[in-house]
Amino acid sequence: MNLTRRDAMALGLGATAVALLPLRASAAADDAIAAFTGGAEAGEGGITLTAPEIAENGNTVPISVDAPGAVAIAVYATGNPTPGIAVFNFGPLAGSQMASTRVRLAGTQDVVAIAKMADGSFVKTSSTVKVTIGGCGG
Repeated sequence: MNLTRRDAMALGLGATAVALLPLRASAAADDAIAAFTGGAEAGEGGITLTAPEIAENGNTVPISVDAPGAVAIAVYATGNPTPGIAVFNFGPLAGSQMASTRVRLAGTQDVVAIAKMADGSFVKTSSTVKVTIGGCGG
């Protein structure tokens, strides 16, 4: 096999582009989170995210979030092309500030939940979900 300088440059540029793709997806998640929080820093605690550690099928991953005293909860998948999964809003007559759903994940990634509390502060938590393909690893 003959590798010319032009071929080496093309391979190098292609590898660089592929390496930067996860950074762009992560930046999209950071932008979406900043839009929800208005740029405010989110604290820890006061919110619970339940997601499986390993999901055999990325098409239907069950998650649930619980944040007592929250007025809204946003859920993001940092590795998805469109990171925003859902925003749950709770009114004054809500019995509990809890929601559950099934989400679609593109691969192994972090799922982030951010709650806007009644006092205007934000709290967040995250969970890494490993998505396997056919149960053989991912």
